Amino acid sequence: MKASTKRKARFLAGFALYFVALWFLWDTPVIYPLKVFVVFLHEISHGLAAIATGGSIQRIELSPRLGGLCYCPGGNAFLTLSAGYLGSLAWGGVILEAGHRAGRHAGRVVQGLGALVLLISILFVRSAFGIVFGLLFGLALILAAGRLSPAVNRGLLYVLGLTSALYAILDIKSDVLDRPHLPSDAHMLAELTGVPTVVWGLIWIGLALVVSTLLFLRAFRSA
Repeated sequence: MKASTKRKARFLAGFALYFVALWFLWDTPVIYPLKVFVVFLHEISHGLAAIATGGSIQRIELSPRLGGLCYCPGGNAFLTLSAGYLGSLAWGGVILEAGHRAGRHAGRVVQGLGALVLLISILFVRSAFGIVFGLLFGLALILAAGRLSPAVNRGLLYVLGLTSALYAILDIKSDVLDRPHLPSDAHMLAELTGVPTVVWGLIWIGLALVVSTLLFLRAFRSA
């Protein structure tokens, strides 16, 4: 068997193992910090979109029940509301790409990500749970970067990126398609545009599936 074929086979095996583990551990404390991390990315994406369009971030709140709020007045409301789910998907892609390119410097990337989580938590997070989570998660990433091998750090980046992309899809389905009456981003966007909540959910989940498929194919070809 060719070396490239073996690498692709190992990639598919690792990918399958990741999803099997995620499936069985999804509602356990093992995956819980990753879910909160994706909520964190979701909320900061709202804030970054607001800043990019002339607004600001007042504060971010995270709750232990996987809820979050970003108070970000000003800016373009359409882009700010759209940035949450799509932002966590984009973060997933960026983290995956960083893991792919980092090589032996993967630890530095993990360290930088941890420092970013700490900085955002200190500057913007104002709920007690959110601050504690941000500080502990950021410090955990920084410590992992220094103690783990480049290969393990690279695997950590893959796990963070994949979970962010996957959870974005599941979150859209749960919050928008399954429960369109909830006061979600799509619900507020429907009030702003007159386009039904479910339509926004379908658009977002369609984009998320396309992007996730492209990310998978890129990773497979590069394996």
